[in-house]
Amino acid sequence: MRIAELDWRGREEPREDLVISRASVLDPRSGIDATHDVVIRGGEIAELAEPGGASVDGAEVIDGEGMHVLPAFFDPHVHLRTPGQEDAEDVETGSRAAAAGGYCGILAMANTKPPVDSAADISALRERAAAEASVPVGFLACVTRGMEGEELTEMAELRDAGAVGFSDDGLPVRSARVLRRALQYQRLAGGNIALHEEDPELSGSGVMHEGPVSSVLGMEAIPSVSESTMIARDAALAAYEEARIHIQHLSARESVAVVAAAKERGVAITCEATPHHLVLTDSEVRSLDARFKMNPPLRAEADRQALIDALRDGTIDCVATDHAPHPLEAKEVPFEEAAMGVTGLETAFAVLHTELVLPGVLDLSTLVERMTAGAEPFDLDPPTLAPGGDANLVLFDPQAEWEGGADGWESRSENSCFAGRALTGRILVTVAGGVVAYRQREFAIGAAS
Repeated sequence: MRIAELDWRGREEPREDLVISRASVLDPRSGIDATHDVVIRGGEIAELAEPGGASVDGAEVIDGEGMHVLPAFFDPHVHLRTPGQEDAEDVETGSRAAAAGGYCGILAMANTKPPVDSAADISALRERAAAEASVPVGFLACVTRGMEGEELTEMAELRDAGAVGFSDDGLPVRSARVLRRALQYQRLAGGNIALHEEDPELSGSGVMHEGPVSSVLGMEAIPSVSESTMIARDAALAAYEEARIHIQHLSARESVAVVAAAKERGVAITCEATPHHLVLTDSEVRSLDARFKMNPPLRAEADRQALIDALRDGTIDCVATDHAPHPLEAKEVPFEEAAMGVTGLETAFAVLHTELVLPGVLDLSTLVERMTAGAEPFDLDPPTLAPGGDANLVLFDPQAEWEGGADGWESRSENSCFAGRALTGRILVTVAGGVVAYRQREFAIGAAS
């Protein structure tokens, strides 16, 4: 399925005629790595022409010299907070944040208030996205009714209504019996099951990673085995049922080992990691700043290095932000009382470019591939720059220096753990489904003059 077939207002807008001239074009999935004029006609990539050789034919021309054109990114794990918590985020603001971060599509989680567990819920959200979203949005439905972990939702009916997949994200599926039944029904209904993995008995009321820092701070902590043991259980169930699962926000080295072993056995398992787990550690919690409180928590340096290695070698399939907006009052309280979660759509690529690519820890091509691969576990075609397909691309200035949040946020919430961080590299333009979904403010002013 094409990403542009998901719901968004751009499906009804005129497609672009656009030429980005003399840009460095990189698409590892299509084997493209050269300087080209990128020609977009009618919203499709018509041609990758020789530099300066494109036929303009009345199209808008953007000077891309010194810039990168990359496939736009896809995020399979976003919280849009609608219905019920629109003071933190909604479809309009969340998708606008996605466009600003270079995303041509996102998938929204179902742990809203009330949870998305009926066909009527999915239909209402799809209608809202078709009217308000800046980029294509797909919606996951709950695995269990009310996210209570006891009774399965009507998975086939939800799929017929347009649910892209299923997840009780925010909570694990505690019961192995219930998850086994869900995997059995999945084979009939289709769609992937995305799993938030933690053992509540081990996590308890922990608020950060269990280790030396939690001991110094005297805080209740969450051990990494809370995550890895549940992944092992669920991988075994998926293997037994010949079903597939997607593991959300991997955070621990033990979890990497479990996923790698499951893949080696042929289990149909994919997984994701977030920018904050790839860049930060639990040492940030010494500040007691609640912007560093999330679930799973920031872990130790050894865990971070294991995640980077797994992202590089493909054990971790994709990057997902787990964009989790909260109103200010939910974070401006003592650390132990604060809500878990951080925003991430607007900074994800810039943060990873700054902290991993520029120091030589990760190749740019690898990062681009992992930031676009989140479409695949949910049966969506990943973005590509190959001629003939929808234009899903970003124009990226690798030299631009900026500060996270200094110019404000497109998201309705401000709980970014990268606010105030010096970043190098910025998204200037995002094209989603053949429509310009975002132009960076200063760049848009300059292009119009």
